[in-house]
Amino acid sequence: MTADPGGPPAAAAPFRPRTPVVIGIVGGIAAGKSAVGERFAAHGLRHVDADRHARAVSQRKDVLAEVAAAFGPAVVQSGGLDRAAMAALVFRDPTARTRLEAILHPRIRQDILAELAAARAAGQSALLDVPLLYENGLSEHCDHVVFVDAPDAVRRTRAAGRGWADGELARREQAQLPLAEKQARADFVIDNGGDRATMAAQVASLLVHLSERS
Repeated sequence: MTADPGGPPAAAAPFRPRTPVVIGIVGGIAAGKSAVGERFAAHGLRHVDADRHARAVSQRKDVLAEVAAAFGPAVVQSGGLDRAAMAALVFRDPTARTRLEAILHPRIRQDILAELAAARAAGQSALLDVPLLYENGLSEHCDHVVFVDAPDAVRRTRAAGRGWADGELARREQAQLPLAEKQARADFVIDNGGDRATMAAQVASLLVHLSERS
């Protein structure tokens, strides 16, 4: 069953542990990590979103110039990175993916760590939403890691809703750690295969548990 957009979740109680924490979030592609991240943010955690930082980095003039030099000017359109064209290229060519990551990832990582530092300085807990959390070693900055689970059939349906062709989800997941390993390394699991209210209740319950442990 896919997530139901209706039925608004209950109001989110503020998360106020004695000591601010950093929670990492991992899971399969199209498992709904963004929706889960929004629920954590509703409880007052700062949502440190790697995709948001990636979009900002990929619009910088110095980065666009470096990407154009590496892959040709066609991948830069209207003063921005053609993300669809780059995704199509890097997910079929591991060498191209490595070259692009060498340009983008150090800058994205720097911006992510700067936002985490700002959250700590403000005494604010944070949710670290990074697709390659383990692969890039950013799990070391987390106090806890949450795995977002959803059945394969649900994830395929969600991927199709993004306009992805058959096999695209599997091809992209080959560039990441196996799901079983991600789940085994995580501290908690959120089931996001059903409706949003159920998922939101799990997030709220987890945060109550962490507050009591702090």
